[in-house]
Parts: sequence; C-alpha cells; structure tokens
Amino acid sequence: MSEVFAPASEAEACDCIASARSDKRTLEIVGGGTRAGLGRPVHADAVLSTQGLRGVTLYEPAELVLSAWAGTPLTEIEALLAGKQQILPFEPMDHRALYGAHGEPTIGAVAACNISGPRRVRAGAARDSLIGVRFVNGRGEAVKSGGRVMKNVTGLDLVKLSCGAHGTLGLLSEVTFKLLPAPRGSGTLVLEGLNDEQAIAVMALALGSPFEVSAAAHIPSQKRTLLRIEQAPDSLTYRLEALTGLAKPFGPARRLSDSEAHEAWANARDAAPLADSPAAALWRVSIAPSRASAFVNGLRTQNIAQDWFYDWGGGLIWLTSDLDWRQSEAIFTAAALAKGHAMLVRAPEDARAKLPIFQPQPEAMITLSARVKASMDPDGILNPGRMYAGV
Repeated sequence: MSEVFAPASEAEACDCIASARSDKRTLEIVGGGTRAGLGRPVHADAVLSTQGLRGVTLYEPAELVLSAWAGTPLTEIEALLAGKQQILPFEPMDHRALYGAHGEPTIGAVAACNISGPRRVRAGAARDSLIGVRFVNGRGEAVKSGGRVMKNVTGLDLVKLSCGAHGTLGLLSEVTFKLLPAPRGSGTLVLEGLNDEQAIAVMALALGSPFEVSAAAHIPSQKRTLLRIEQAPDSLTYRLEALTGLAKPFGPARRLSDSEAHEAWANARDAAPLADSPAAALWRVSIAPSRASAFVNGLRTQNIAQDWFYDWGGGLIWLTSDLDWRQSEAIFTAAALAKGHAMLVRAPEDARAKLPIFQPQPEAMITLSARVKASMDPDGILNPGRMYAGV
C-alpha cells in the first residue's frame, strides 16, 4: 500500500510536494476518495490527501461568496449554505453510486473535476462559479489566483485552467465560489411516452421559453421527460401552468410532488438510471442538443449504445456500451463529428489504463497541454497520466 501524506495546512502541503520532488517521487492526489474511478488510473509512489485541509475560511452571505479548504466535505458546505438559504449554483453530482464508493465528496474535488449537475443548463458549470483558488504546484510553491468578486479578473485564466485539470497542475488547497440564493419554490412537470426526438424538441421549447426552466432531462427507460422551474411561490404556479400549455402539443404534463421531484432530479444528477447497468463502459457526452438524438441513433445502428438518457436539455448524454477498442473509437469519432466531447466515466481499471478516457485532442493541443503541465509541474510528479498518457 502506498504511503499516505495528509498535510494539515497549505505550508505542510508545500513541504510534502517539495520533498517528493527532491526525492523524485510521484504523488496521487486524493480528496474524499469518491471519484477514484474518474480518469486514467494513477500509479504513484505515494498518496497526497486533502483530508487534513478542512474548514470554511470565508463566508459572506451578503456578498454571496464562500471560500473553503479543499478537503472540506461537500455536505458541510451545503448545510452551512442552507442555513442562509443559499446554494452552489451548479448542483454538483455525487459519483458514489456509479463507483460504489464510500467516504465524503469534497469541495476541492468538485473544483478539480469541474463537477456539475442538472442546473448547469441554466446556472453554468462549476468552472463558471469558481472565482478564486489557492494551489500548490509541482515545485512545492503556493500560488493564489483569482479573487472574491467576479470583477477581480486577476488570474482568472489560471482559475479556469485548474478547474477540470483533475489535479494534474497542482494540489488545490483552497477554493472560492460565487453563490446564489436558494430557490424559494420549485416545481417539476413530467411528460410521459415521448420518443427521443419529441423529448428533445419539448425540452428545447421549454428552455427557450420565458419561464426560466432550470433543468430538463429525458429518461427513455422510464418514458419520462422532466422539466423544472425554480421560482418564488407567487410566480411558480403561473409559470408551471403556462409551461404546461406550451408543452401541450407533445402531450399532457402533470406536476410531480415535491418528494417525487427531489428524487427524480437527484437520480438524474447522479446518473442513477445507469448506475446499476451491467454494461462494461459508461460514457458521458457533451453535445449540442440539436445533434443529441442523431448521435445516439448513429451508435444504436452500430449496436454500440445499449442504454442512455439525456440531461441539460439534451446537451449531456449518458450512455452505456461494451468495452473494446472498436466501440471506444466509434464513440469518440461520432462525438468529434458532432462537435461534441466524449468521456469514458466508468470502466475496469485495466481498460482505463489502455484506452483513451477523454476525447482525443489534436497533436497541437496535446503539445500545448504538455507545456502547461511542465510549467506547473516540471518533473511530472502530480497525478501523472491522470488525463492523458504522459501528461
């Protein structure tokens, strides 16, 4: 078993990384351990855990800003915000059901992996709400980028760069997010029996309406299409009724109870419809909603797509397939032709070590990524190979 370092401060993290660099040892960065299956497997000499970096460092409800050490459990953040009727705008996904993992998701991992959920279609991704970071690079140096308000643009490019880098550029030690007031009311409509084309059409109609739909998903296996509005109670009923009328050409819509709606969106957020699939591979594909149905149909005709559902109004496709080079290449090729981005989210470790995980990039982009990695982590000791082989 690899040696585990759990620094209790950013200064200790700097010492750990500087020492590892001096000893020519590689480090795998780990948060709560709930997303270990995301990305290529890392075979490092030791583990660097953020579990000792816990606690909220700044919370200003009036300014809608929160900063916390990276190892702070997400549940603690959400409980604190709930007390002030505020939320993280992007509704982060919980991967535990997909990976059969335990432990607690951390706020640092949310930023490192750019984790978002159903509200992303309206409020943007985690990257869009992340306004500041502190991290320790591969030299063991503490770096601060960004600020407490969106107007402070100093270093924002570095903030965005670190969000979604999966810990390959540095150990995130502290993250700062812009918040939103929690919705005062929420209502979800369900239409039943639509095919994929009809569902995507009604989701596009709803999202393009003036009723401010905050989430739209279609689960073919359940024959349900979900549309959510989050508004003040005095306008919620009107908007739901108006949206019901707008969707009438596609069939009758009924409102789910609050408990049904909460469960439905938690399931969509966490890819629960496919979590228990026996298929060897689980994929997520970001794509223009107008191309989503054709993308899935193309894979179906090749006997590749086994089961699937749509989130983000069709802009996010979750699908399962068998796992081999031919099917993997076909999915990446189809995504590229549709100007989308595919990612292998769940597969056995030996397959993740051999197959591409993220959408293959042009050689120029790979070269640029390698240069960025070298500038932050010159000896390549942090999460080596997590995203691409050799990067």
